[in-house]
Amino acid sequence: MSSLTELVTSTISENAEEMVALRRELHQIPEPGLHLPQTAARVRREFAELDMEITDANEVSGFVAVLRGGKAAKTPLAERPIVLLRADMDALPVAEESGLRWASQNGAMHGCGHDMHMAGIVGAARALHAVREQLTGDVVFFLQPGEEGWDGAQHLIDEGLLEAAGRLPDHAYGLHVWSAQFPTGTITARPGPLMASSDTMVVRVHGRGGHGSAPHKALDPVPVAAEMVTQSHVLVTREFDIFDPVVVTCGSVVAGSAANVIPDHATAKFTLRAFTPETRLRLMDSLSRLFEGIAAAHGTTCEVEERKLYPVTVNQAEETEYLADITEKAFPGRWTELEQPVGASEDFSKILERIPGAYAFVAAVDPEKDFETAAFNHSPFATYDDSVLTDCSRLLVDLALGRLTS
Repeated sequence: MSSLTELVTSTISENAEEMVALRRELHQIPEPGLHLPQTAARVRREFAELDMEITDANEVSGFVAVLRGGKAAKTPLAERPIVLLRADMDALPVAEESGLRWASQNGAMHGCGHDMHMAGIVGAARALHAVREQLTGDVVFFLQPGEEGWDGAQHLIDEGLLEAAGRLPDHAYGLHVWSAQFPTGTITARPGPLMASSDTMVVRVHGRGGHGSAPHKALDPVPVAAEMVTQSHVLVTREFDIFDPVVVTCGSVVAGSAANVIPDHATAKFTLRAFTPETRLRLMDSLSRLFEGIAAAHGTTCEVEERKLYPVTVNQAEETEYLADITEKAFPGRWTELEQPVGASEDFSKILERIPGAYAFVAAVDPEKDFETAAFNHSPFATYDDSVLTDCSRLLVDLALGRLTS
């Protein structure tokens, strides 16, 4: 083992208990959305203590910390390698029911493991800081809010924080812990599409209200919205290739306030998922056409609002091969290539659209639970294995070192 690897390993090991304590501290102060005053301040303090160059976002709770490599000082900015490592900081608006001693009590929850991501990247930052004089390039630590549907990465991108080191990084890496599905410690990813795109369509049907006993004197928007829901499922099976799948789910239908009153309006909200950019756009166009046609067929009208959220998360093939090689060296036998992409989505996709890189999943299943039946991410019962924190730190560190010490 090289002296560099020994120093990294010992630093991560020495900080293991502090990282667990940090994770549990953050777990008790979860904050959803784009504004995370307690969380961001607590994590920022860790980077400030390492005397890094910190650039804060102005409109949201996020920041970027830059670690300059000692061997890069005399190398022009355009020629030195730069690696970005990312962690998200926001929680979910879910009341925790995990039963943990350090469970949140404020009505929100780190049910998707972002507290693990934050503690893991802090551990990585400490280890890379310990070997900074040996680095031939710079490391950008990208700490963002709002991954859970708030487009947090885009807010930092719009403020220019991707270029906080002076230019766009050359490589970008991130990871996400899972509370179920794989045995603890499994590290997995795949080249190409890894996670689906995510978009929302809101359809508002305009009818004419009336008495529930005389529907012929009204123009009922409720069955129109209902038909839109059922026909959207038919459209998926008839217009899209099963080998280039899409998912359409209606999660909300709102209309009226009483059983005997036909309302003027009905609103349906749909989430859309796809695995290629072309199919993503075609799905939105097809659904808009379908909804407008159904409304017209019933003599009603509708408004269709498209809310584009996250693109497909795409791992570059070369970067995924690099990720697999780094993982096998650090954790022999624990790499597994994912056979199929997953239907969830990620705003790390926004970063991967601009910077070559890869995203990985790390199984952090509670050792007291069966990975096949344990509560999955976003569940109020989800729990995570603290011992995986050092793995998260080590993986991020080794991904950076491989690019900055050659």
